[in-house]
Amino acid sequence: MVASLALMIFGAIAKSASAAELRVFVTNEKSNNVTVIRASDQHVIATIPVGERPRGVTVSHDQTKVYVANSNSNSISVIDAKSLKLVATFAAGIDPEGITIDRNGRLYAVNENDSSLTVIDVATGQILRSLKVGVEPETAVLSPDGRWVAVSNETSNEIHFIDTATMTSKGKVPVPANPRGMRFSPDSRQLYVASEQAHTLSLLDVERRELIRSVPTGGERPVDIAICSSIGRLFVSHGRSEDVRVFETATLKPLAAIPVGPRAWWLALTPDGRFLYVTVGRANEVVMIDTRSNSVAARIPAGSLPWGVALVEIE
Repeated sequence: MVASLALMIFGAIAKSASAAELRVFVTNEKSNNVTVIRASDQHVIATIPVGERPRGVTVSHDQTKVYVANSNSNSISVIDAKSLKLVATFAAGIDPEGITIDRNGRLYAVNENDSSLTVIDVATGQILRSLKVGVEPETAVLSPDGRWVAVSNETSNEIHFIDTATMTSKGKVPVPANPRGMRFSPDSRQLYVASEQAHTLSLLDVERRELIRSVPTGGERPVDIAICSSIGRLFVSHGRSEDVRVFETATLKPLAAIPVGPRAWWLALTPDGRFLYVTVGRANEVVMIDTRSNSVAARIPAGSLPWGVALVEIE
């Protein structure tokens, strides 16, 4: 029965990717490398050495390059998503952590120990601008419409909004303690924020830059958020309660808790919303969740202390 279920799941992934091959890239903080998993059968196909303490990871909009923030090397590693070769390394300010990239090829890296955001032209590797943000910035996310980069700041407890057209800050919003992961709504009008110490999920109005409301997640130490629009569900990983919790997107009503393991960290959703990958740091593995049944579909070994995760479709 288990074998049959696994074949059905892997078949669904292969079908959802059509002619493309879906690959999962996982950064490993302690082993200083990136684990690459083939999603169709959950096999590890490569382990790529990068810089020291790799954490944030993001993908170019044409799906050809994967960018990895090396916190202790103060650099970004660039991986060719198809050949899986390291093709470039460039400076990214002091202690880069969370990263995102806009449609113009500008990478935004938060500098945790420098209270700043470094903007880099990935075509040249040149730093374009350094912006002061809040204290201990954690991550950066791009809005679906490309207009905004939101930056969460763990210690000053606020979200900064960066206008990508001008690369300038357009305001900040106070949120509950220790904001970490964030996701914009599909229409870019709202932003969901997970606050780790407050154990809350917050909803922000982007245009007005206002906090709409905050609700308790019911778990301990929420870290990241993924939105599955096709089923109207929102998923939140929890580091201390070792689970991923499911909410109704429209109402933030809690629906389920999926046990995954210690230090459930960052999330990545497949393009069709069918499966969700979560790094489970203390287990040194990545867990794949079936979003329809809210159950664990697979566990895949990674490196030491996996942190970030991103998906790439290879043509």
